[in-house]
Amino acid sequence: MKAMILAAGFGTRMRPLTDSCPKPLLPVAGKPLIVHHLERIAASGIREVVINVSYRADQIIAALGSGQQWGLDIAFSREGEPLETAGGIAHARSLLGDAPFILINGDTWSDIALEALPALGNDLAHLVLVDNPPQHITGDFRLDNAGRVHDDGEPRLTYAGMAVLNPQLVDDLPTHCYPLAPLLRQAMAAQRVSGQHHRGQWVDVGTPERLHELDQQLRHG
Repeated sequence: MKAMILAAGFGTRMRPLTDSCPKPLLPVAGKPLIVHHLERIAASGIREVVINVSYRADQIIAALGSGQQWGLDIAFSREGEPLETAGGIAHARSLLGDAPFILINGDTWSDIALEALPALGNDLAHLVLVDNPPQHITGDFRLDNAGRVHDDGEPRLTYAGMAVLNPQLVDDLPTHCYPLAPLLRQAMAAQRVSGQHHRGQWVDVGTPERLHELDQQLRHG
């Protein structure tokens, strides 16, 4: 199995920190945020990683290189302009291949064990969901007792920015730049999305304040 890290965004909410440094390279507990992902991927036994890049792409590529220092083989998918989530996956389709892969939003951090994520079977997606954080109290989706994910109903949980996806999910995009959520909702309507409730640690590293909080948390426990 391969993994893909989404790292092409402008990091607008992180300004001024991202004026000269792309968000994936912002330091957390002494190392770039994206390196925390790479270390977790390597620890899971995955060796092939695709990273999409756009804003300050050359800085990210120079910092990470081939991935050899983590025992990984990194392939970069360059985007002239950020293509949203689904668009970025579709653009990297030739690098990802046809088998299911793990998708990770680069601006999150969690302690989830990637090797414990399940196989998809006939599903198009398996989503990791978490309790709704203060900045997103309404949540995204409902997880039923059978482990199926739905767009409607209560109680709702928040998509953690981590999933196992069948790349066929992005094969028929209406435009090159397209988000993932509408495709997931279509797959939910077809009853082809499973999920799990991760009750461990998870942070949406979306603002300088939350970046600082995560840094302190990892430094001091």
